Amino acid sequence: MNESTRLSAQDWARAALKAIADGGLAAVAVEPLARTLGVTKGSFYAHYRNRDELIAAALTEWSRGHGADGLAEFAAITDPARRLRELLTVVVQAVQPLAPSVHLSLLGDRNDPRVRDAVRRVDQARLELLARTYRELGLPPDRAASRARVAYGAILGLQHLAQTDPDAPRSAVLADEAVAVFLP
Repeated sequence: MNESTRLSAQDWARAALKAIADGGLAAVAVEPLARTLGVTKGSFYAHYRNRDELIAAALTEWSRGHGADGLAEFAAITDPARRLRELLTVVVQAVQPLAPSVHLSLLGDRNDPRVRDAVRRVDQARLELLARTYRELGLPPDRAASRARVAYGAILGLQHLAQTDPDAPRSAVLADEAVAVFLP
């Protein structure tokens, strides 16, 4: 098997996402990614015509995995209190000190229409699930939408703080606090 068939287009997209997490769109470059993946540029060109196609594929991969498709497991939980508890616990426990974040890195490139669209899709899916959950917990629609925004903002804020604070509290403690604050 030659090297161009060993790696899939998805392997390249995932490597691009890691690069984005580490340094934004500017970090997506074919030669460094090929070195990281242990292949030559020929493997890249077996899947993509150019860097822009790779970026588009990476953003699609990210928005699919972190938007509605990535939330399907939580959306299927019928008890809204359990759904919110599990969602907050999983998301907050995933926040690790000094860990790069695709989402936060993309915000630096928010003027790029591709990035703006991908971030909007992910944010919208997350906010819709949170708002639906709060409505099911009995909040009126306007208040449910506001509570969803505040909860989501807090989660993004924890990601931001974790990027710079190696001494951040353990994620399990933060998850318990998030559940206590955001579960009515």
